[in-house]
Amino acid sequence: MKRAVPGCITTKNKTVKKLLHILGPGFITGAADDDPSGIGTYSQAGAFLGYKQLWLAPFSFPFMVAIQEMCGRIGLVTGKGLAAVLKKHYSRSVLYGAVLLLIIANTINIGADLCAMAAATRLVIPLPYYLLLIGMTVGTIALEIFIPYQRYAKYLKYLAFSLFAYVGVAFMVEQDWGAIFWSTVIPHIVLTKEYIMNIVAVLGTTISPYLFFWQTSQEVEEEIVSERIAHMGEGTPLIDGDDMHAMQGDTLLGMFFSNLIMFFIIVTVASTLHRAGVTSIQTADQAAQALRPLAGQWASLLFTLGIVGTGLLAVPILAGSAAYAVAEIVGWSEGLSLTLRQAPGFYGVITVVTLAGLLADLSSVAPFTLLYYAAVLNGIVTPPLIFLLLMIANNKNVMGAYTNGAGSNILGLLVGVLMSGAVGALLWFLVV
Repeated sequence: MKRAVPGCITTKNKTVKKLLHILGPGFITGAADDDPSGIGTYSQAGAFLGYKQLWLAPFSFPFMVAIQEMCGRIGLVTGKGLAAVLKKHYSRSVLYGAVLLLIIANTINIGADLCAMAAATRLVIPLPYYLLLIGMTVGTIALEIFIPYQRYAKYLKYLAFSLFAYVGVAFMVEQDWGAIFWSTVIPHIVLTKEYIMNIVAVLGTTISPYLFFWQTSQEVEEEIVSERIAHMGEGTPLIDGDDMHAMQGDTLLGMFFSNLIMFFIIVTVASTLHRAGVTSIQTADQAAQALRPLAGQWASLLFTLGIVGTGLLAVPILAGSAAYAVAEIVGWSEGLSLTLRQAPGFYGVITVVTLAGLLADLSSVAPFTLLYYAAVLNGIVTPPLIFLLLMIANNKNVMGAYTNGAGSNILGLLVGVLMSGAVGALLWFLVV
């Protein structure tokens, strides 16, 4: 028997640690994009339509990269969050309109995520639903206020990898790989209310407003950590091509991870639940069944780890992105690098928005239905914010030499127009 070589283990550990260190705001943003709302929406797509909307994964990928790269670049160049940029360079009506859309969408999204986290936890811890819901809410607020986000996000990266369980299931059950291939490369579009609503939901939970504000602010937080600026919004950071390339690589990797998981969630649910005749997911138990071919009796536990892990990652991002925006409007100290005493208003907004999300859970809507509706709402409010991002990223007074290139503008305009068209079609079906 060969003896283990300590140096090999050390080298592997160092490689893993180095990789996790490299994974920055872009990867965290991509992982948070597969939040409970995302998992629920992609599961609904797979259950309802089988493989038919797989094309949305490769279709949305370049648009995600272009939009989030703009956000990262705005933060990197200006040293300010999105709301602070809007406040300095644009009218109050534009600023207030953008932040209002963000807060409404985020509050409902927080409620949907907390709801799903409690429902999933109940599969493995048989406590009353509302007790778990309140516990999740209080726990999430406490984590964000009293533990530096950079510290606990580091560990939540590991939980994000639990989503690879969906990849494992996809290769354990019988698949029609020919159908998967053609459904991936050839868009299948049916002009019905349900199909169009599903497109709006999938795009809304994939290209979401809170991710715009979040990544912009987190790039600035990284600059504070590296001591390029002292505080958010104070001074213009000195950056070079290496900094820009690092941000772009991190963003590309994060969006690839996000879309890879999206693809395999749809494949997994299509090949398990849809094939078994389940075309609508109402409960956490139904959603967990998709993982049974891999985890067996442990399917509920694995599903719960994925939902709760991504929820703990995403809810602070949802609340934090709203807090950054409000703090920048009012002029409060802001940043997750600050303590409660240093930024009481900032953390106050986080608390209020999270509790408001809790109130949204007191409705009679089923948890996984609420996730879906939250995604639809995100899809409705995203297009105007995309056009706003394009306006900022092309403004030389804001971006200097780092304005958009032709590729970013084409992709940004195209996804803004396409999402606007999908929302318009959905509203037409709802009215008619």
